[in-house]
Amino acid sequence: MAETRWEQARAYERAEGQGGYGAHFARLMSEGADIEGEARLADALAPRGGWILDAGSGMGRVGAALVARGHRVVGVDFDPEILEQSRRTFPELPLVDSRLDVLTPAKLSAAGYPTAYDLLVCVGNVMILLAPDTERTVLANLAALLAPGGRLLVGFALSGAPSGFSRTYRLAEFVADYEAVGLELVHRFASYDLEPFTDDSTYVVHVLRRAR
Repeated sequence: MAETRWEQARAYERAEGQGGYGAHFARLMSEGADIEGEARLADALAPRGGWILDAGSGMGRVGAALVARGHRVVGVDFDPEILEQSRRTFPELPLVDSRLDVLTPAKLSAAGYPTAYDLLVCVGNVMILLAPDTERTVLANLAALLAPGGRLLVGFALSGAPSGFSRTYRLAEFVADYEAVGLELVHRFASYDLEPFTDDSTYVVHVLRRAR
């Protein structure tokens, strides 16, 4: 499989002796910063005690915040160091080791987890750090895990992304990709606190569902 942009960024950070993503959020947590903006919106979108899949869960901050709000959450990531950090920091968050472009219901079932979810969360620039040309595959894989009436929360930077390895994912291209795999728009915002999206927005948040 092609290397993900995330792997390229991590390799660069290691070569430069940088702590990167994991160290960044560990520092924010130690400083008492608010790192739960995505989780608050996800909580509002999910039914009480709902099943939520955190796709690209990273160090677990979003998934763990949703567990604390009473949801049943499964995190999915594949970076060994980040998975280990997540297990240390948020042991209450169950994890599945998988890339999103190979995530299937069978893989989740084999790990002992559900194959349909009330809400799927894919935030924190996951979509712009995938392997090249896998965006539709990932969106199709996530769509296949939606329970009836389920929704997909996706957010990423349109410009000014923190990693020099992330791609530019233009809005029109993303729309074409999610429509191609049978998803449709429910809401579009410029932030997780529901700022209206405009032509000048540098970040985009989508709530999607299976097309009816």
